[in-house]
Amino acid sequence: MREFNALKSYPKLDKRVVGGRTIKNRILACNRGFDFFDGDRNSGYGGYHYNGWWLPVARDLVEEYGLTSESSVLQLQCEKGFLLHDLLSIHPMKVKGTETSIYARHTAMKDVKSLIEIHPPTTIQADKREFDLVIGIGVIYSLMLADAMDCLREIERVSKQYFITLASYETEEDLKLFRQWTLLSSLVLKKDEWREVLAYCGYRGDYQFVNAETLRLVEV
Repeated sequence: MREFNALKSYPKLDKRVVGGRTIKNRILACNRGFDFFDGDRNSGYGGYHYNGWWLPVARDLVEEYGLTSESSVLQLQCEKGFLLHDLLSIHPMKVKGTETSIYARHTAMKDVKSLIEIHPPTTIQADKREFDLVIGIGVIYSLMLADAMDCLREIERVSKQYFITLASYETEEDLKLFRQWTLLSSLVLKKDEWREVLAYCGYRGDYQFVNAETLRLVEV
């Protein structure tokens, strides 16, 4: 296992002020439909449109994991396929996405829409070591613990290399800020707890922690 920041080139966003999101916003967000992607900001992205922000991340992934036109990549919960689109713009590799949101697939970028399948992240429809890289950004910590472990084992099974993000905290204040901000996170653990979960599942890939600090969360 390696702690690795594969998202280091994603643009640094302004500090986010927490506290405005309610249970109604979370109810709307959990459907991962229009309200989450293109509705009010307190219920999700507030309008999720392609802006090229994932392109430098795609370049980093290609370099770090040695991806070529012969490579195959799977992104779990790929949303509208922006990262898949950017990977294809670098190399005409084999890419595939999974989603649980029919809305996200319906509004996905045209060149990758047909490559996105509706499947839960806990059951990946693929053979052993079929992919050169599996990407799970914001996926594992949206699940309950048992499902998260199933997903980790599936990632380990189907790919040679893998990168995931994990929601973490170190202090109760960190946890409070993250809980006030997040809409879909079910599993927020301390870093050592996450490492224990990964080891238990036999996960050997890369991971990055997402928390109040990395998200630049503040309370006013």
